[in-house]
Amino acid sequence: MSSTGLVALSEAATTFAAASAAANTKRAYSADWSDFTAWCEKNGRQALPASPNDLADYIAGLASPPRSLKASTIHRRCSAIARAHRLAGFESPLWGVARETMAGIRRTLGTAPKQVAPIGIDELRKMVAALPGTTKGTRDRALLLLGFAGALRRSELVALDASDVKETDDGLLVTLRRSKTDQEGEGRAVGIPYGSHLQTCPVRAVQAWLNLAEIDEGPIFRSVDQHGRIATVRLSDRSVARIIQTAAKRAGLDPDQFAGHSLRAGLATAAAAAGVSEHDIARTTGHRSVAVLRRYVRTATVFERNAAASVGL
Repeated sequence: MSSTGLVALSEAATTFAAASAAANTKRAYSADWSDFTAWCEKNGRQALPASPNDLADYIAGLASPPRSLKASTIHRRCSAIARAHRLAGFESPLWGVARETMAGIRRTLGTAPKQVAPIGIDELRKMVAALPGTTKGTRDRALLLLGFAGALRRSELVALDASDVKETDDGLLVTLRRSKTDQEGEGRAVGIPYGSHLQTCPVRAVQAWLNLAEIDEGPIFRSVDQHGRIATVRLSDRSVARIIQTAAKRAGLDPDQFAGHSLRAGLATAAAAAGVSEHDIARTTGHRSVAVLRRYVRTATVFERNAAASVGL
């Protein structure tokens, strides 16, 4: 095939069937494919179609210093490269020596995912109490409390519009138009009840932010500059992690322990510790897999029905 044809196929492959994947997945796959093509160009290899030998050399380099990527990240790179090939009409190069190399990387590096610390009730209270009484502080209080109470993903939080939140006698009815597990956009309703304490009530916090920002349409969570001016564009999902880490630092907590997923993990963990059933937790979190949900709550229930505690040590 001519070089022009290969370039055209490569460009087509980077689109990754835009409508069929989540935004975060598309960004990651696009970056992964770009990294592989850059490596191929630098080392005189052919990216499309790639050979299993070339792919094996590439991923072996990813697992070795100075890059030393995690096995899960390298596996995602392989998935991106395989998908690019399928979309371009080629067979995936992830077979033979490439598959064996990936298996060796997984055995050597391990595959346990890194999990961020969940934000517990006490930590959440400290973080909220440490926020300033500014426009940005009011926004961040609403974001933290709503994200925790709804066990929302960071992408779900920033995607919310004013029309997605309805006030009821029991609290807020939040409609998630689209989420990681709902790529067809069927939507899911989440109930946010009033809190027992004024300072940590998610309903009042959201109402306070909407009133202060005078938001009755469009994105709920927006950028706020250093002068307190509120933008019209929504926050990015990456902003959620920064807001959480900044609040943690203000509260005297280690910000490196927390990330965007800490709110979601925190609600699931706290609910499990309070004796809420897996079924009821999953109704709030939207988990379809109990196995995945259990990874969230394992630390909360590790001493329940504990074998060592039952033998009279």
